[in-house]
Amino acid sequence: MEFSITPIGIIQTPFDNLKGMPIQPSGAAKVMGTIVMEKEYEQGLNDLDGFSHIILLYHFHESKGYNLMVKPFLDDHKRGLFSTRAPRRPNPIGLSIVRLIKREGNRLTIKGIDVLNGTPLIDIKPYVPGFDTKEVTSIGWLEKSYEKAVSIKSDDRFI
Repeated sequence: MEFSITPIGIIQTPFDNLKGMPIQPSGAAKVMGTIVMEKEYEQGLNDLDGFSHIILLYHFHESKGYNLMVKPFLDDHKRGLFSTRAPRRPNPIGLSIVRLIKREGNRLTIKGIDVLNGTPLIDIKPYVPGFDTKEVTSIGWLEKSYEKAVSIKSDDRFI
């Protein structure tokens, strides 16, 4: 089955190069960004400013190809792709939860963004703790290293 997705906007960030970027939103907690929505979708932003956080779905537009086994930033061993958040995927879709600072027309100011400048935005959803927060009992191989995501920066392994 074939289908296509059309971007609804662009995410603007201070990161013009993949190398040296934060690898997760937790490592970009103070990073400001802007979402510029296509004008035809502006009305869909109504009522969004009542939420403190939003979920962004976006296209890893610089991602080319993929491997099913990858060495993630937070580990020295190869892991199954789907047990990682590596950007090179069969369907290069990313997800970030960011703080919504303000809306001005078709522009959203956000905080805590960890993506490349010019990233195509696919969708926005409000973050609702009662819907989106689950009791987590295991985080697999990341148990030993997930706290390092705050300080580790991207290198060239997924370029």
